[in-house]
Amino acid sequence: MNIESKRLKEIDIVKLMINLYCCHHNDINEKELIDYATLRIKKCPMIKDKTFCSRCKIHCYEKNMQEQIKKVMRYSGPRMIFHHPILAIKHIMKG
Repeated sequence: MNIESKRLKEIDIVKLMINLYCCHHNDINEKELIDYATLRIKKCPMIKDKTFCSRCKIHCYEKNMQEQIKKVMRYSGPRMIFHHPILAIKHIMKG
């Protein structure tokens, strides 16, 4: 997989997770977080070698956005197996 396709795939997965979270919660600005996460992924200098942002040596999210994305991941991560099982299984195998 080339770097650009990896980048696009990661953006798609983050969007799915944010959308899943926002279907059940109203405490974050969905569009703002998607736009921010997309921008950070597009500018990620570690995309070639990293597996997940949580395992990255550098954390490029601003503190408040980092807290929001963590909240999204904690909620959406376990639920992805029900909403997007193939993606969830691939993620488990990758980790």
